[in-house]
Amino acid sequence: MSTTKFELSRNAFGKLILTNEAGEVFEGVSPVRAFPIQSPLISISMVLTDGREVAWIDQLDDLSEESRILVLEELEGREFMPEISRIDSVTSFALPCTWKVSTDRGETEFVLKGDEDIRRIGRASLLITDNHGIQFLIRDMFEIDRHSRKILDRFL
Repeated sequence: MSTTKFELSRNAFGKLILTNEAGEVFEGVSPVRAFPIQSPLISISMVLTDGREVAWIDQLDDLSEESRILVLEELEGREFMPEISRIDSVTSFALPCTWKVSTDRGETEFVLKGDEDIRRIGRASLLITDNHGIQFLIRDMFEIDRHSRKILDRFL
């Protein structure tokens, strides 16, 4: 697939408005990533509230600077998946336990209930779900610091 030609803007209420090449106007569109973890900057669908796709973005770089910024702002507002950069400590290697971590959104702590709450995504990524259902991402478990890797090894 290739990127659909369109322009984006916001209305007075902050909703995205998409105008395609044919001049059709769609109000309230939302970007949805096809591969949010493995390839977050490619394969993005622009959909209406009923789920109908009205445009396709093969790569974000295909868009104008203005449209790219609007898509990224909308995605950030809808998605909340902090990325863990370091595991500072765990209270125990028995479950449940409390993890203290540093993320791209600051430092936090959460409770890991069970082994099933750590899932592998592809070869190197991990998705960790806390006791409240919040998902934390480790993009590459082989790139994380040595201390964090030692802790991870005890749970994998």
